[in-house]
Amino acid sequence: MLSTSEKRKEWTYKDYLKLNDDKRYEVIKGRLYEMPAPVPLHQKVSRNLGFTLWGFIKKFEMGEIYYSPIDVVLSEDVVLQPDIVFVSKGRMNIIGEKAIMGSPDLVVEIVSPTTIRRDTVVKKEIYETFGVKEYWLVYPDERAIEVWALGEGGRYELYSFAEKDGKVKSEVLKGLEVDLKEVFDEG
Repeated sequence: MLSTSEKRKEWTYKDYLKLNDDKRYEVIKGRLYEMPAPVPLHQKVSRNLGFTLWGFIKKFEMGEIYYSPIDVVLSEDVVLQPDIVFVSKGRMNIIGEKAIMGSPDLVVEIVSPTTIRRDTVVKKEIYETFGVKEYWLVYPDERAIEVWALGEGGRYELYSFAEKDGKVKSEVLKGLEVDLKEVFDEG
């Protein structure tokens, strides 16, 4: 267990690599955050969306998809563990032995009540700043998905949105259309 002084220090990726417990953490602007274990609904949504994305990516040989826990190192003091990460075929060089060392093409965060501000404000700003081309926010309780794509000015613009039984599209994965029924299926 980390002491209070350890939690308050300025964390780097090198410090993060020295953690030797089984907990999940992220480093955001030098601050260490412990991540709670995902609940079953979160896991089900992640699985369903991941299968849909992977099927499309594999069919068209577009790149690789990864699932949490996977470290995405954006800088020495920003290490995140998105729920789903896509790296395009032309950018496979950012996939290192221990982590993704740079900005993925697409990132998915499944929002929970305990992470809503971090996912919708803090991480969204970080992903935008580091040039992640597309950011999906998935809301299991609302059965909704927002797809944010980088606009010409390097700022996120809402590209697609759906809730309940609608469909969302991707700017990065051209031709992909995701039916929310398949993502939020309770069966």
